[in-house]
Amino acid sequence: MTLDTLSLCGRSAVVIGGTSGIGRAISLGLAATGADVIPASRKIESVQETVAAIERLGRRSAAIAADVLDRGSLQALHDKALEVFGKIDILVNSAGITQRTPTLTCPEDVWKKILDTNLTGTFRACQIFGQTMMKQEYGRIVNIASLATFVAFHEVAAYGASKAGVGALTKSLAIELAPHGICVNAIAPGVLPTALNESLLEGTGRGKELHMRIPMQRFGQAEELVGAAVFLSSEAASYVTGQILPVDGGFLASGVNQ
Repeated sequence: MTLDTLSLCGRSAVVIGGTSGIGRAISLGLAATGADVIPASRKIESVQETVAAIERLGRRSAAIAADVLDRGSLQALHDKALEVFGKIDILVNSAGITQRTPTLTCPEDVWKKILDTNLTGTFRACQIFGQTMMKQEYGRIVNIASLATFVAFHEVAAYGASKAGVGALTKSLAIELAPHGICVNAIAPGVLPTALNESLLEGTGRGKELHMRIPMQRFGQAEELVGAAVFLSSEAASYVTGQILPVDGGFLASGVNQ
């Protein structure tokens, strides 16, 4: 492997959920490594701001709003990206939601919305973009899993179930798409305060417990996922598929830390 195999120059990427938190960091990280990137989310204002940041890095982009709950909007995103770039090499699925509630009293509509966004939304995007990657005989799909893919977190069963599903979906797609030159992997972020979860972490007993269980003794930053995303999107990962890569400060390795 050489440093050139980590370059994304000449590659085109779509990052769904790519305008905030983890997704925005990955959008900018892929662009900084050479890729042209379209960051999509529901709010066009956020899309436009992230597009401007990508273009300031000297990369091509386009402002396209999309909602993972709406297959039609994902198809429109795909079609526009293909029109702009002529190909789609990389898909990152980063859109997600969560809500803390006791499992036995979790309303079904909350359960369904979380599963539909985090798991079925990823499934929809993989179906739509995967078809084009199969025709190209090349592609990189990077899903965003979670520590909750592996271990349980108190009172977020719907989120955990959705992310466990993302892990299983990643592995299933990997074995189906491997003969077509497509690598499908996932990143499992550690504890990273973002707009999605900061209310569960900042100044709470939950946050203190999580901090205690991290061997590095700190929460992570979204930018610390960029290296993993670039690697899995690059030629350096040409023989890596079906994997879930934790970037967690040692959380999953942790038993007793003192």
